Amino acid sequence: MTDAATDPKDILRALFDRAVEVADPMRSLAAYLPPKPAGRVVVVGAGKASARMAEAVEAAWGPCQGLVITRYGYARPCQGIEIIEAAHPVPDQAGVTATGRMLELLGSLGKDDFVLALISGGASALLCAPAAGMTLADKQAVNAALLASGAPIDRMNTVRKHLSRVKGGQLAAAAYPAGMLCLMISDVPGDDPAFIGSGPTVGEPTGPADAAGVIDRWAIPIPASAAEALAGSSGVVPPNDPRLAKVTNLVFAAPAQSLQSAAEMARTLGVDARILGDAIEGEAREVAAEQAAQALAILAELGPEDAPVLLLSGGELTVTRRGNGIGGPNAEFCLALAIALQGARGVHAIACDTDGVDGAAEVAGAFVGPDTLTRANAAGIDPQSSLDLNDAHSFFAHLGDQIVTGPTLTNVNDFRAILIAPRTKS
Repeated sequence: MTDAATDPKDILRALFDRAVEVADPMRSLAAYLPPKPAGRVVVVGAGKASARMAEAVEAAWGPCQGLVITRYGYARPCQGIEIIEAAHPVPDQAGVTATGRMLELLGSLGKDDFVLALISGGASALLCAPAAGMTLADKQAVNAALLASGAPIDRMNTVRKHLSRVKGGQLAAAAYPAGMLCLMISDVPGDDPAFIGSGPTVGEPTGPADAAGVIDRWAIPIPASAAEALAGSSGVVPPNDPRLAKVTNLVFAAPAQSLQSAAEMARTLGVDARILGDAIEGEAREVAAEQAAQALAILAELGPEDAPVLLLSGGELTVTRRGNGIGGPNAEFCLALAIALQGARGVHAIACDTDGVDGAAEVAGAFVGPDTLTRANAAGIDPQSSLDLNDAHSFFAHLGDQIVTGPTLTNVNDFRAILIAPRTKS
């Protein structure tokens, strides 16, 4: 590495910033827009990146009619598209009201009209139209239980689809017979459009029994109204439904692009960058133990003349809530990684959510260094107890090692990087 870029913390933060920058809709969305149709055009959308996506659309097309729902604090200035803020990750009445207005707007369209839908991670909570018989409080209880369950994101979204009147293709069906192009930013492993924001414009092959199976598998407590809904039929739209015939779904930004860009940047610094995968799933503490073992094995093999090695990975990790602490998948990954590394010299790491929000906290993630455990012990903080309580955010807050970005206006999921420096000459 060059002398100007030898601080591991600075390098790791610069790599994360590059990953976020590459996924900024203002840089990438316009290339995927067709010429603006001549007839009536309506823009709708939801997600943590959706307001930024709307801003990018109007930069290319000019003022548009439409309505987009984003997370509180994530609004952007638009000329014609109305931006409404609502709660995430647990929905609120603002989201319910805005979703109802969006469905009414789409219901007014005809066969010669055109809809541009903008969907990113977070849409599952922001697009909120509870299934028949369910209240907002019921939906909030289901969402909170799903988030604490440790179930993978695709399984959570299966449940959400069957307890909704807008997910699982139902948003697209509401716009029929208008044509629709849905542009998506992926925050799900594998980039399957059906699971981005719970697939509001994508046909859904599963049934309520599949959602009930998820509830049973992860022992997720749900209200009686939700159990009754899953015992009946749901409104999800099958993939071969004619109402989806005029819909095109396109993922234009994904984790792989951000990881590749970060790897290219690292290589310009003389680092041997290795991408472990962009779709890694699993319990955060278990994945941390696996990656710590990889890092230690690499450290043992590096000689003084070897280049530093960087392990990059993305995906969506989960946390099974065992304690009453404040945490998120990225912070918990970092805490478990620090415990597994046991202060190994030359190993530094970062793990952040590219949307700037790890779990429900306004924190993107954290740094880990060789002195993490030493400083924690000196401060009277027990790392293992913090992990047992799922209190990773508090742990890193005490050390001053949290990463707080504010709204990043995009969302391509988790970014993890472990930098392994070779032993110096004795």
